[in-house]
Amino acid sequence: MDEPTLLDYLKAKLTPWRKQKIEIPLEEVPEEALEKTEAGVHASREDLSSTEELSAQGVVPSPAIASDLYASPTAIQGDIVKRSTIPWRSLLAIALALIAQLTMQPGPGRSWKLGVVLYLLGMAFLAWAYLRSEWAVDGSPQAGEDEQISAGSTSSRFVIRRPFFLVLSFALGAISFLAFGGNRFTTLNVSLWVFGLAAFVWAVWQPGEPSASLLKKMRSIFLTKEWQIRISRPGLLLLAAVLLVVFFRVYRIQQVPPEMFSDHAEKLLDIWDVLHGQTSIFFMRNTGREAFQMYLTAAIIKIFCTGYSFLSLKLGTVLAGLLTLPYIYLLGRDFENPRVGLYAMLFAGIAYWPNLISRVGLRFPLYPLFVAPALYYLLRGLRNSKPNDFLLAGLALGIGLHGYTPIRILPFVVLITVGLYLLHRHPTGYKAGAVRGLVLLAIIAFFVFLPLLRFSLENPGGVTYRTLTRLGTIEQPLPGPAGQIFLGNLWKALSMFAWDNGEIWAISVTHRPALDVVSAALFYLGSVFILLRYLRRRQWLDLFWLLVVPLLMLPSILSLAFPSENPALNRLSGAIVPVFLIVGLALDGFLETLKSQFGGKLGNALAVGTGLFLVIWASFQNYDLAFNQYQETYLRSSWNTSELGQVIHDFAGGSGSPDTAWVIAYPHWVDTRLVAMNAGFPTRDYGIWPENLQETLPETRAKLFLLKPEDEAGLSTLRQLYPDGIQSVYPSKVEGHDFLIYFVPPLK
Repeated sequence: MDEPTLLDYLKAKLTPWRKQKIEIPLEEVPEEALEKTEAGVHASREDLSSTEELSAQGVVPSPAIASDLYASPTAIQGDIVKRSTIPWRSLLAIALALIAQLTMQPGPGRSWKLGVVLYLLGMAFLAWAYLRSEWAVDGSPQAGEDEQISAGSTSSRFVIRRPFFLVLSFALGAISFLAFGGNRFTTLNVSLWVFGLAAFVWAVWQPGEPSASLLKKMRSIFLTKEWQIRISRPGLLLLAAVLLVVFFRVYRIQQVPPEMFSDHAEKLLDIWDVLHGQTSIFFMRNTGREAFQMYLTAAIIKIFCTGYSFLSLKLGTVLAGLLTLPYIYLLGRDFENPRVGLYAMLFAGIAYWPNLISRVGLRFPLYPLFVAPALYYLLRGLRNSKPNDFLLAGLALGIGLHGYTPIRILPFVVLITVGLYLLHRHPTGYKAGAVRGLVLLAIIAFFVFLPLLRFSLENPGGVTYRTLTRLGTIEQPLPGPAGQIFLGNLWKALSMFAWDNGEIWAISVTHRPALDVVSAALFYLGSVFILLRYLRRRQWLDLFWLLVVPLLMLPSILSLAFPSENPALNRLSGAIVPVFLIVGLALDGFLETLKSQFGGKLGNALAVGTGLFLVIWASFQNYDLAFNQYQETYLRSSWNTSELGQVIHDFAGGSGSPDTAWVIAYPHWVDTRLVAMNAGFPTRDYGIWPENLQETLPETRAKLFLLKPEDEAGLSTLRQLYPDGIQSVYPSKVEGHDFLIYFVPPLK
């Protein structure tokens, strides 16, 4: 009978459903070589420090050599095992992907065709490297299945430990639901709601689980009078990464971006209402907004005394962006390895896309902020079947629903995640635990959602209007067949990492890739690697990472009525979490390949040097994108309301009064409410139309009028009404943003 070839062996491994077992006969391997290999393993167990020495002598084989042993038994010459060769397939995969992404950068004659060809070649080499066991694959359990199997049937039981508190929680929840009428948070309904929520958590919380012990550790840390800090080498790397990330997120926070636009005015007016007693559950300005940012910024204004300003908005959203990163690290650490967590957090922290949506001061970073912990605790609950993890996931989901509208897709993502888990093989009892955990998660999320649910029943149109205008035909008919638009939007969203991130200047450098060169190359290679790993291992979490990216992008993809708004980096920002986990996974695989294939000090040096080079490359490009290109684009596209506000502020504090200053309204010019906010008068609107200027005549005090140079009608009216006025030009810092100042002296 003919012996099986390498191709037959690979086919059998990649198509396990055919149940065709092909084994390469080990007796073909010379016995002396195997004895040497066993001797090397034994020696490495006795003294790990001697591993490199044995490897240099040809005793300890690398994964690539082991693959060659199985693929070609005749490859062993005599009784000496060959040393590892250069991982040229992996090097070519990375090099081709980076060159492909470089060809897709904005510039003259930009074309995607060459980039696609190079990307496909790079992916082919990656597949080749993976199939030949050249590309390093971490041995940690991917979905926790190995841990589950070792745990046997020790999954935690979902026990109601305190039935009285469970009944009490439902009673308090029902009463609070009734008390939430009228779209108002009050002392009474909030107290009932919070105590009911606490009672439910207390009724089902399981002591002794990791989540509970973590809370005890945190409590002991804060109560300890003396702290002892030990810093290891990985700890130093983590600290360095954190410092770099914090620099990118807070550097020049007041200057980048420099100006507010109309959405900021709506938010500051809502926050004014909160701080003056109008504590809404849902804010109806500007087609409706959830409440989380309003109360967060109100707290920041109270604590830091930053006033109704752009900085107050930024501080809250930058904090939200920073708090997302630890959960990205934990996801990578717990479901891959600590290196993946570190790389994912680092590249997410310096990337210009999540940096900008945090800096712009709107609700955008609240989407990934609650996606990250919800996914982390959900995946951990599915892995360990622990009730506390499902409780924490439900809390994150419920609070997130009060944050930013696109997170409404997350409940569907949770359902799909659990469904995907149930479709794969797991130890007895874990599937039942997943279903019970899903129920627990849904109950706690529903409990947290109660205030918004009550308002939704009272005013369903107010909550759904914005979403339905993008998804349906409320505002305008669909510009084509819905299915065709959806597929086009899906393609644009998935290709935005390498090609075009849309046309929204407020949160992007328009029509360029959403990721830097390094991150984009790693993301697409990492996606291919995960697909290959799933085909070989059939572990459900690999498939989850691939599917969750487009799922979290659906709020942008489903903009069927306005396809030009897709991709919108704000509406698909929840995808930041899995995207950078894939980036971290790809980088870890490549660096570990260098380390293992070259071996010893050379391998370590190459891995460290290459990793530093890629991080520095990504850092410089992201710095330029955020602090140079974006800043320049934003300055040109926004209006200089801060300069107009400063002129009025100086006038009001000098010869004039805040009551005798006006901005003559002109189409598509400044939002006159923002001028007032920048002047320090957040509830005023300094706008006045030219036809209403005569209403200013009775005022005898000094007057100040600001107007656009192109406003000939306004200027003519002012000259007629106030011939003694003094006209001057204010030279803006931004070319094309000058404005006119018309000063009228007081009447004697």
